[in-house]
Amino acid sequence: MDEENVVELLQRYRRDRQVLLNYILSGNLIKKVVMPPGAISLDDVDIDQVSVDYVLNCAKKGEPLDLGDAIRLFHDSLDYPYVNIQDQLQQENHPLSQPLHHHQLSYHHRWNAPVTVSSPVAESYDSPTEKELTIDDIEDFEDDEDEFDSRRASRRHQTDASDLSLRLPLFETGITDDDLRETAYEILVAAAGASGGLIVPQKEKKKEKRHRLMRKLGRSKSESMDTHTQRQPGLVGLLETMRAQLECLIAISKFSEWIAESMDIRTRQGLLNAMVGKVGKRMDNLLIPLELLCCISRAEFSDMKAYLRWQKRQLNMLEEGLINHPVVGFGELGRKVNELRNLFRKIEESESLPPSAAEVQRTECLRSLREVATSLSERPARGDLTGEVCHWADGYHLNIALYEKMLGSVFDILDEGKLTEEVEEILELLKSTWRILGITETVHDTCYAWVLFRQFVITGEQGLLKVVIDHLRKIPLKEQRGPQERLHLKSLRSSVDAEGSYQDFTFFQSFLSPIQKWVDKKLNDYHVHFSESPGLMADVVTVAMLTRRILGEENDKALESPDRDQIDRYITSSIKSAFLKWCKSGRGRFTMVLFTATACGGVGCRGNMEGRREEAGHVRWEGRVLLYERLGWMAHSVEFKADTAHEHVLASLAEETKKLLKKDTTVFTPILSKWHPQAAVVSASLIHKLYGNKLRPFLEHAEHLTEDVVSVFPAADALEQYIMSVMASVTGEDGLDSICRQKLAPYQIENKSGTLVLRWVNGQLERIETWIKRAADQEVWDPISPQQRHGSSIVEVYRIVEETTDQFFAFKVPMRDGELNSLCRGLDKAFQVYTQLVTAPLVGKEDLAPPVPVLTRYKKELGIKAFVKKEVQEVRTVDERKASEITQLTMPKLCVRLNSLYYGISQLSKLEDSINERWAQKKNENTSTRRKSEKSKSIAPNQKNQFDGSRKEINTAIDRLCEFTGIKVIFWDLQQPFIENLYRNGVAQSRLEAIMEVLDMVLNQLCDVIVEQLRDRVVTGLLQASLDGLLRVILDGGSTRVFSSNDAHLLEEDLETLKEFFISGGDGLPRGTVENLVSRVRPVINLIKQETRVLIDDLREVTQGGKSKFGADSKTLLRILCHRNDSEASHYVKKQFKIPSSAPSA
Repeated sequence: MDEENVVELLQRYRRDRQVLLNYILSGNLIKKVVMPPGAISLDDVDIDQVSVDYVLNCAKKGEPLDLGDAIRLFHDSLDYPYVNIQDQLQQENHPLSQPLHHHQLSYHHRWNAPVTVSSPVAESYDSPTEKELTIDDIEDFEDDEDEFDSRRASRRHQTDASDLSLRLPLFETGITDDDLRETAYEILVAAAGASGGLIVPQKEKKKEKRHRLMRKLGRSKSESMDTHTQRQPGLVGLLETMRAQLECLIAISKFSEWIAESMDIRTRQGLLNAMVGKVGKRMDNLLIPLELLCCISRAEFSDMKAYLRWQKRQLNMLEEGLINHPVVGFGELGRKVNELRNLFRKIEESESLPPSAAEVQRTECLRSLREVATSLSERPARGDLTGEVCHWADGYHLNIALYEKMLGSVFDILDEGKLTEEVEEILELLKSTWRILGITETVHDTCYAWVLFRQFVITGEQGLLKVVIDHLRKIPLKEQRGPQERLHLKSLRSSVDAEGSYQDFTFFQSFLSPIQKWVDKKLNDYHVHFSESPGLMADVVTVAMLTRRILGEENDKALESPDRDQIDRYITSSIKSAFLKWCKSGRGRFTMVLFTATACGGVGCRGNMEGRREEAGHVRWEGRVLLYERLGWMAHSVEFKADTAHEHVLASLAEETKKLLKKDTTVFTPILSKWHPQAAVVSASLIHKLYGNKLRPFLEHAEHLTEDVVSVFPAADALEQYIMSVMASVTGEDGLDSICRQKLAPYQIENKSGTLVLRWVNGQLERIETWIKRAADQEVWDPISPQQRHGSSIVEVYRIVEETTDQFFAFKVPMRDGELNSLCRGLDKAFQVYTQLVTAPLVGKEDLAPPVPVLTRYKKELGIKAFVKKEVQEVRTVDERKASEITQLTMPKLCVRLNSLYYGISQLSKLEDSINERWAQKKNENTSTRRKSEKSKSIAPNQKNQFDGSRKEINTAIDRLCEFTGIKVIFWDLQQPFIENLYRNGVAQSRLEAIMEVLDMVLNQLCDVIVEQLRDRVVTGLLQASLDGLLRVILDGGSTRVFSSNDAHLLEEDLETLKEFFISGGDGLPRGTVENLVSRVRPVINLIKQETRVLIDDLREVTQGGKSKFGADSKTLLRILCHRNDSEASHYVKKQFKIPSSAPSA
């Protein structure tokens, strides 16, 4: 059997047991019932704890029933073995005799669902007349009642309405809600009587009406609607409907038909009897409880228990109405208060006297009670406002409580969240009670709004809330009320014991402050209560604002913008509550945030925390969850999510906070902005502050770009930018700037992040420089492969640079242009350092070329005398170490250096483009949510020129290497055949053709290694060096070189040979380039072609300040004459320039 069937059987068992015991104890089956100690009537006995076996035994034997023994035997039976409930249900003999074990069923603590079956109270079973309740009747309506009970319970909203208790004093006499409902119905009857609608139904119709309510409640809603349409027309039918509504409410709570037809008949007949002899007096101006006591005798009750309860209720109503809460002081009537209480006591005591004496005492007490009660009720209290002089309830608390019970009848029995179809008629009928209860239009709207709101809280039906709003809007403000109404409402005050001290409440405070308290409680955490029902929240906010305005007048609080202030409080409270929920779930991590931010020095340092211990406990890193073992901190939702995504808890909190704000602005802000136009600004600024409080310690202790920093900074910055965008959407950019200056303390993530990034960049650049030096030192300058002719060092340099840039752009932290500029400048410097390391071994031309011989003339002379000191250079020799280094700079290695530099400069553009593209993408991501004003302040740097320094340095280095390569080949490698032997002892004996083969081998070797893009530049360098060598031989060849004009033709042929060699039939250098370079040698050869006298005259002209007709300078002309194999030239330079003679040839 499933759990639901078991529960249903247990419920049915309990009800059947109660009905059976009530039937036995209330009828004539028991000769005498002895109450247990402390009990006065059966109402004081818990029927659930009475042994059924014992009661049946006493009924069979006709013995008196001692309920004390019955209760004791019930508890003793709990020690019996447990019997299966199915077995019990199958037993034919005494199926209910054995009680359930207390572990299976405890009626008071385990069953909270209301049970509607109860014992009769109108007439006892031993009455000679018609019985109120029979076993057949019980069986007849039992199933219908159970169905109704389940329907009704399913429609109730699981909401605690305890906060909605009225701020009214408690009744000293212990009046219950059911007592109030019964008296409320009696007042309705009196009010109907004043309107001529009081008809006493015939007794023969009573039986067929019996239990009609319960049968009707068991029907479907559509069937009940059809039943409603069949009620009697007019006031009589409406009063019958009201009686049924109140009867149902009482029956549900006390298992009995309190407003039964018999009681209804007695009440109507009693009120009619009270009007006998009172000509001109209205029924609704009677002291109703007093008249009913006087006109209804004990003989009309077949059940003594019911009579005593009814009489006690009427006396309590008189005491509460006339004595306990007076509005008008008693004055001289104060002595009658004690007299009235004594009469109440005597009336109750009369019931314990013999019948004759009891009737006499009761009659006398009622006569005296009428005199005293009438004098008290005729004190002026409400005056002209309601028009009556006699008021049977002095204080308004009882009146309001009664009226509130009447208003409770407007709800549909089958669907408590709906108003009954007769609601307008019921409210119209209730107006007839206003004279009796002192109700005004304002009091009605206020009380009705409270009743509707409480029903909304119980059922969750939003439609009721809209009716509440309508009635709250009907309540006039203070300036809209008349003078009499203001005085009347001012008099409706009460003193209530609240939190250990008495507080005074006005009428509006008594009714509206509970509503305000409830809505404030919900709206102070609206993220929880209205997350799925924003439409409901709009109505609740309206209720809150309307009640606030009314109560604000009561408290004399004239706020400039009460609505905005209250909305501010709602937003603040709810945002804080929602935010703190996330924080509490990860508070252990928050406590340790500072440790994780400062314990490491760089990225990837979390592993360094392994094994670290603190005095407070052992801190360790395990699965990316920071545990604080001794304190036992455990993180939940946010912590688990953060660790799963490898994020710091502050990063996850930023994401959740952003979601919180997004939901607030999309779901709740549109509602709140109706009352507060800048609600979004309030929530956004508060979230900014709350998260900032958590973030600030982390920022203060962040010193390096740890994993935590890289995780937290982007999330925090994205949150701040989203917050700014939310506020800007409301205030605009100008308004946002004002708010930022006045209210917000920016996180300044970008500044802090920029500082840390710069620190990281500087550290990385230092390491890059170290790595570059190491790579250059380890380079052997061999090609990586035939296809990759550069060295491995430049590849390593780019690998290091690219890893650095990858790490830089992998940081999702906010960055400014300054950080990128710093990185680019550092990388630019790194490439320059590498370039300098590549060219560091190069030496100058003076270290490669042999010393220039001393200038001499052709003839032999005894001494050597310097002519021009500038031209006479000291003979220098290269040391062995430097010579060894120069020797190691072979042609292939020099070409690899050149190739490496070219690779470096060719890849710069790709690196530059990659950096620009990634930076643009990063800036787009960062600025997509950034404010326009911040964007305008950011000036994009010219990233295309970041590596111009490296380009210039590398190009200069390539040029230098090309020049060095040519000079080394001609002046170092080919020094012997070229510099020393070319044209030695005559042009014809040593022509240039002798060294062209060697030069061709060098050129082939060069072209095999050098990259295509640098071939022409290197060959050009070789050509320039060859021409320099040729000029060196012609002009500074020393005493072994002599030329005549006839040699010019041979020199021109050699020059042409050299030119064609480098042009190589179009496969070599461009002809134009070669011609341009060769053109500087042709004038020298042209001078050699000239006659000696022409050269002497030209030199003389130049030395005297004139201009050479050959375009030559004095130095060139002098050297041509010194190397001229001519006595005239020798004599001239000897005489004019003191040039020594050349030594004899070897």
